[in-house]
Amino acid sequence: AFSAAFAALFVPNMMSRILGTLLFAAVGTQALRAGFASKSPMKMSLGWDTHEAISKAPPTLVKGTDEEGGMRQRFEKLCREAQDNICKAIAEVDGEATFQEDAWVRENGGGGISRVLRKGKVFEKAGCNLSVVYGTMPQEALAAATERGVDRAKGMKPGERVPFFACGLSSVMHPRNPFAPTMHFNYRYFETDGGVWWFGGGTDITPSYLNEEDMKHFHGTYKEVCDKHHPEYYTKFKKWADDYFFIKHRGETRGLGGIFFDDQNDRDPEEHFAFSKDCLAAVVPAYAPIVEKHKDDPYTPEQKQWQQMRRGRYVEFNLVYDRGTVFGLKTGGRIESILMSLPETAQWEYDFKPEEGSPEAEITEAFKNPREWL
Repeated sequence: AFSAAFAALFVPNMMSRILGTLLFAAVGTQALRAGFASKSPMKMSLGWDTHEAISKAPPTLVKGTDEEGGMRQRFEKLCREAQDNICKAIAEVDGEATFQEDAWVRENGGGGISRVLRKGKVFEKAGCNLSVVYGTMPQEALAAATERGVDRAKGMKPGERVPFFACGLSSVMHPRNPFAPTMHFNYRYFETDGGVWWFGGGTDITPSYLNEEDMKHFHGTYKEVCDKHHPEYYTKFKKWADDYFFIKHRGETRGLGGIFFDDQNDRDPEEHFAFSKDCLAAVVPAYAPIVEKHKDDPYTPEQKQWQQMRRGRYVEFNLVYDRGTVFGLKTGGRIESILMSLPETAQWEYDFKPEEGSPEAEITEAFKNPREWL
């Protein structure tokens, strides 16, 4: 969830796709708040130092003026509980390192809680970030943000900026062992003051070596969640993940997929909330057993080097194509949160080609031609 070449990516309706499709990718949420607030009547200054660090996060980052027990408070509560549970489980898998927590607030409301585990026994780096965002955006940024023509500027005068609320939880886990895959997830809720709302999110996996049993477990876990809520969800959201996490200049995917969805408001909000809740609850059972299985696998220096090269691909996607990060880097978001998901180490080899018939060539083929795992 990071990007740099903003100018190259800037095309008509780019802003709308950032807002609608990838608002919270990784942790671009703090960035989005800074960007949209820069011209808002809230008069919030724009810059890297506009976040006020606090020693401890308050019980809620949602404004007291928001509806008591409403979706804003409930989704934040869901994310905070998931952050606690997931960080606890990952720290237990690592068995040595713990998560460092940073909390901050913004003058116009909202804030965030970042938790990062570094230099662990099992994980080189693992992060899990919560964001609560208040800001405003132009109506034209909303107009094309949905394929169904939903009026997201409902109740606003022509040309008036649209106040919005957003909350999300984002995470990336980078294990040390080349046979233990990287995992990313992000779940979010977006709402305008005019009453328009939608949910988005997803979980995906990025191994360096192909283990079909692992992929069946990971995808199977999320297919069970999807099937519980809608028979077409898994097929639809798996394809969405394969299409989105694609490194165009390499002609290959970042990893081996998972699920990805956005702009979800075609059912009762309670149903969408329940789906997000179940997806978050599936993170640990989908991923932790795979890491436990491979964390102590023996490996060679050459296999470690391959992992480093695949991490280079991870960085390429995040810094070139992930629009949430592009926007964050260009609009003054909290930089430590925006770049949290980058691995601590990565490597690029000039014109490297895997040896034909090797395990590296096997997974490269899977990156170039996405497969069905179930």
